[in-house]
Amino acid sequence: MGILRDFIEKAQKNKKKIILAEGTEPRILKATEMILKDNISDIVLLGSAEEIKKKASEIGTNVDNAEIVDPLKSLLFDDYAKQYYEMRKKKGVDLEKAKKMIGNPLYFGCMMVQNGYGDGMVAGAVNNTADLWRPAFQIIKTAPGISIASSTFIMIVPNCNYGSNGVFLFADCSVNPDPTAEELATIAISTVSTAKVLLGLDPKVAMLSFSTKGSAQHELVDKVVDATKRVQSIAPDILIDGELQADAAIIPSVASLKAPGSKVAGNANVLIFPDLQSGNISYKLVQRLANAQAIGPVSQGLNKPINDLSRGCSAKDIYNTVAITAVQAGMKY
Repeated sequence: MGILRDFIEKAQKNKKKIILAEGTEPRILKATEMILKDNISDIVLLGSAEEIKKKASEIGTNVDNAEIVDPLKSLLFDDYAKQYYEMRKKKGVDLEKAKKMIGNPLYFGCMMVQNGYGDGMVAGAVNNTADLWRPAFQIIKTAPGISIASSTFIMIVPNCNYGSNGVFLFADCSVNPDPTAEELATIAISTVSTAKVLLGLDPKVAMLSFSTKGSAQHELVDKVVDATKRVQSIAPDILIDGELQADAAIIPSVASLKAPGSKVAGNANVLIFPDLQSGNISYKLVQRLANAQAIGPVSQGLNKPINDLSRGCSAKDIYNTVAITAVQAGMKY
């Protein structure tokens, strides 16, 4: 709870405006009431004002202090459609197609953030991850020097002495199915930045594999080794090692046997998984079997913060994600 409390306090001290694209969803409305009551951020709800107010009344939620914007009726619609057309005309998008896309709250919300109307956006309670990331990639784009966007989970494992007293970052667990060595290196660099800026951690990065220091030979291992070397070349100040098996990465006694002399092995708090399957499976297993708290996915590598929700999220999950997004919006990476 300490990490989440820190996010909430930081958001309260540096108030931002966050766009919630799924304005008629009951969990979004409940979260909005809590966010406004606790002064976490200003909120813009996207959707029909009539529908939003009707739904809020039906569930007994007060969102009177939230701003409501209907993309289809907004005075910004034509301008955003023209901007989107200019961005995508080389991809075959004409003005009519641009207007259709901007009528979608996910696209309209990303355009609001891109134009500074909002500081960040949260969605995903209704829409799937691919539907959210598509406009984010097209409109917000990646930060300078970052080739791909990715995500990380902040894992808080109770009664755990590994990592940073049970705190880890797991990446990438929700965006990139099968990253190349170059992309894996970028994910590692982005996660280091998140660890430092968002959490204030001293990152020790393990590039995970089913092999430790040549114990197995396979092209999948080669990818991890290559990614590690790329990070060491691009950012030599990052404390990173790989390839490492998970036990060698976090358990000192195992590390002393499998990777003696490593400055990371046995002490890693940032775990970079070789692909989405291993990352997603691992965070869910740790969350369920160790009763760990999984905060995220937290986006990284975008020019401005756009964060995804699980479609099974609670109002409290949305509240927490808005707080994180507001903190990201106020920080320089």
